[in-house]
Formats: sequence, C-alpha cells, structure tokens
Amino acid sequence: MLETFHEKRAEIVTSLSSLAALAAEVGARSLGERVERDLVQKLQADRFNLVVVGEFNHGKTTFVNALLGQRVLPAGVTPTTAVIHHIEWSESPRAAVSFLSGERQSLEFSEIASFAVSGAKGRDAVSFLEVGFPSPLLEKGVVLVDTPGVNDLSLQRADITYSYIPKSDAVLFVVDAGQPVKESERAFLQDKLLKQSRDKIVFVVAKKDIWDASEEAEALAYVKNELGKLVKDPAVFAVSAERALDGHPEDSGMPELSAHLARFLAEERGRILLDNALGEGVDAASTLKKGIDARKRAAAMTTAELGRRIGLLEQDLAGQSRTIAERRAAIREEVAAVRAWVGRDLEHFVDDVIRQLPAVIDGASADEVRMHLGGFLEKTFTTWAQQETAEIAAALENLAERTIALVREDARDTAKRLSETLGTDVRSPNVDVDTFGYDVGVVVLITLGLGMMFTNALLGGLLAIAAPVLAVYVKEKVEVETRRKAKELAPGAIREAAAKIRPKLEEMIEGFAERLDAWVVTAGEELHREVIEVLAATRAAREAELPSAEDASAACDAMATRLGAVTATLEGQRAALWAHPHEAS
Repeated sequence: MLETFHEKRAEIVTSLSSLAALAAEVGARSLGERVERDLVQKLQADRFNLVVVGEFNHGKTTFVNALLGQRVLPAGVTPTTAVIHHIEWSESPRAAVSFLSGERQSLEFSEIASFAVSGAKGRDAVSFLEVGFPSPLLEKGVVLVDTPGVNDLSLQRADITYSYIPKSDAVLFVVDAGQPVKESERAFLQDKLLKQSRDKIVFVVAKKDIWDASEEAEALAYVKNELGKLVKDPAVFAVSAERALDGHPEDSGMPELSAHLARFLAEERGRILLDNALGEGVDAASTLKKGIDARKRAAAMTTAELGRRIGLLEQDLAGQSRTIAERRAAIREEVAAVRAWVGRDLEHFVDDVIRQLPAVIDGASADEVRMHLGGFLEKTFTTWAQQETAEIAAALENLAERTIALVREDARDTAKRLSETLGTDVRSPNVDVDTFGYDVGVVVLITLGLGMMFTNALLGGLLAIAAPVLAVYVKEKVEVETRRKAKELAPGAIREAAAKIRPKLEEMIEGFAERLDAWVVTAGEELHREVIEVLAATRAAREAELPSAEDASAACDAMATRLGAVTATLEGQRAALWAHPHEAS
C-alpha cells in the first residue's frame, strides 16, 4: 500500500512540476514559484508520523524495535525512554541530540542506550533524541516517535499530548496484555488522547505471548469491549514483539498490524494529503489560464501600448494600498479588543478560583488536599481554557470571514478595472480561497475550524506552561498544617500560572492576526501582480523582436492546449484517488 502511495505521489509531483514549468514559460513567475515551493517540494518532503504512546513498562520500546525489525532502542523494566525519540530512515545507523535551544549535537549510535537509561549532561534541556536507522519501514517514508510513559514525566506528557499527537498521522496506543485498559489508561484516553486524535488511534496489546491459545480470544474480546466503551469500532491488534524479534513473525501479530498501518496511512491519511495538493494545483491551473488569455490579448498590442497599460495597472495597484491599509487597521483594532477581553476574563477567572478555594480546601481531607489539589487546579484551568479558547476562536474566525468577504468585494471591483485597462474581458486571478495556504493559511483555518486549532495548539501551550506551577503540592511543600499551607500557597500558584499563560494567549492571538494581515496584503497585490508579470514578459519578448504577433498568439494557443492537458491530468488523478473508497477492516 505504501509503495502504491509513493507511486501516486510521484505521478502527482510530475504533473505539478509540469504546471510550475508552464507557469514560468507563460511569465507567471510568482505562480510557478508557489506551485514548486508550496506543492511540489512539500509533497516530496512529507513523511508519515507514527507516535507510540502508553504507560511505562508496557513494552512500548520493544514494540518499536519489532516495527524496526531489530533491537535498536534500549528496553527494560524501568522507564528507560526518558526522552522522546524520533526514528527516521538513514542509510547507516546514526544518532543526534536536539536541544530546546535549537542546537543539535551528534551522538555515537552506541551511546543511545546509556543516554536513555542514565541520562546525559544537560538532559533537562533536551528536546528529543534523533535516531537514524536503515529499516524497511522507515524507508517507506515513516517516522516513528517513541515517547516516555504517559504516567512518567509531566512536562513531556503535556508535550506529547498537545504537540506530537495532533500532528501525527497515526497514534499507536500500547496496553499490556497482563493488565489491559487500566483506570489510568482509561482516564488518559478520555481526558487527553480522544480529544486530540479520535480518528487515528490504533490500539496495540503488547506481550500477547502471556496468553495461551484458549485465553487469547477471550482476553482480546474483553479488551475490544472495554475500548469500545470509549471509541466506536476500535482497531485492536494483539502482538508479541519479542517473538517477532526472535525470528518468529508468523505468530507474533506484527505482520497483520503492519499491513493495517500501511493501508491506513496510504488510504486514510495519504489520500487526503494528495487530494489537498491536487485541489490546489487545479486552482493554480485556473489562475494560469487567465494569465495565458491576458498574454494572448497582449500579443496584438504594440510595445508602447503594452507599456502604457502596464503603467496603468501599476498605478491601480498603488491605489489599492489605501484599501489594504484600512483593512489592516481594522484587523489590528479588533485583535486589540480580543486581547483586552481575554485579559479581563483571565483576571476574573483567577479571582473567582481564589475566592472559592478556601471552601474547596476545607471540604477535603488533608490527604486529599496533598494528593489532589494540584490536579484539581490543573483541571480547573483546563476547563476555563477550553471555554475561553472556543470564544477566542469564534471571534477570530468571524473577523477572518468578514475580512475575506471584503477582499472579495475588492476583487470584483479590481477585475472590472483590469478588464477596462486591458480593453478586453479579462478576469482577475481568483482570491476566493487562500490557494497556497498549504501550511496554515487563513481560509484553511476557517475550513477546518479554528476551535480545533486553538484547542490543540493554544490549550496545549497553556497547560504545558501552567502544569509545573500548579503541581507545587507534590513537591513536599504541604507536609505540615496541610490546609493552612494549601490556602497560603494555592493563590500564589494560580496567579503565577496565570501570569505565565497570559503572554502565550496574546502570542497565539497575535500570530493569527499576523497571518490574516499577510493574507490581506498578498490577496490585494496578487489581483494585479499575475497580470503585470505576464504583460511584462510579453513586452520583454516584443522588445527582443521575438516572436511576431502571429507567432506569439499561436504560442499562447499551444500553451493553452498544454495547460488543458495538465489540468485534465490533475483532475483525473484527483478523481482516481477516490475511485475505490477504503473499506474498513
């Protein structure tokens, strides 16, 4: 399945590359560069990310080794995977340490085990351990992410939950055949994982070799039934990584799991990836068709006339700056208002929690305060953050929709002026969607829903910052006079957490505003730029006395024919992606 995906991707890359080359030939340089950069290069660089999650001592790392086909990473009865491991294809084994500072330091491959087990100097500043290995699985474009136990390190647990999982293509949640679906696992699934990636979880029951043949069917049915209470039709595979590593894959369960993963990645995730690229390619071809039309009409103009009309278009472009400036000012004003009410909401939330804390603390036993107050505060912050981020998302989505609607109105007016300037019925490039917002385009955010984006990115960032502050109670600070100490320390912890998350809130809001601002500027300029570029290329050819008007017109016809063929190929490739819908296994 993955081989088929790679073949399809290669065919699509070829079609998009032809489109980019044709755009350059027409003179639509910016369009061609965007197709090459945002579609071709990104498709070529994309990888499938598999994140392996589970509690420590459940056989996660042994399972990862079985996927790799060799005992690459250290595994044992202690939580050895103290840092996140990124495992990707390499012709020969290699390793490196990536630090939070952004620095990267090479590591001897033989040092992986000692690094993970005993740590290394400066490990607190480590972001992840990068491992390269020549595994057939990785050669097919898969990156494995082996994580610490989700009941192990709080900061990395937050990073895994809110950073790695939302960006993954599939999550492999490992449970132990000896104690499947524990209450702590159920809580993690309900409170964390299912909110992030319900549609891409594969459950792996490790160490199935502890069951005999008569027990396996009954035990596996129990696991599926328990997981079915949390997830509809869960994908569950029982495996014995040890048997696979010992050279007995036939009864290890690994081949069945590998086949499922390959099918899931290629069809469920891969088809969406390719479909998005093809859709943007078809939109780009539509824009290029208008450029070819403008070039053909310009072929009949004299050099002087071309120069005059380019000048008129440039003047019109310059005149758009006032409208663009007004749009940008409105964005800044509304975003400032959002920041202000978010700040007030945070202050009111902190005051309310501090006011209610004494009653909460008095109503609990000393042991409950000592053990659970930190978790209570984190849950309280989480609930507030979920509600607040939904309101932020709604406000910013509304702002983006209104802004884009105004830009569309500008587009219609500009199209009319462009038509008048060229003296023909030439329509402007399409700005109805952010065609090349391949990463985090404004319209893409609206289409997918800002609520999910903010819940994943913003909420995760907030909790990663706030959690260590709110966990003050597990640091032996509440040993004596528990309630008094809790009442004394909790308000300060809450205020400190709020002070830390407020800049994060503002950063995320400002980040969205910057993307919307950039889109407004780009959309306003692109209405003219594509036509101006094409006309300028035509004028340059005319000044070089090549070709004649007749030849130039014929060349445009030939380009239009070639573009029609490329467009038909892209549309055919897109239709073929969904010709045989995936049948759930």
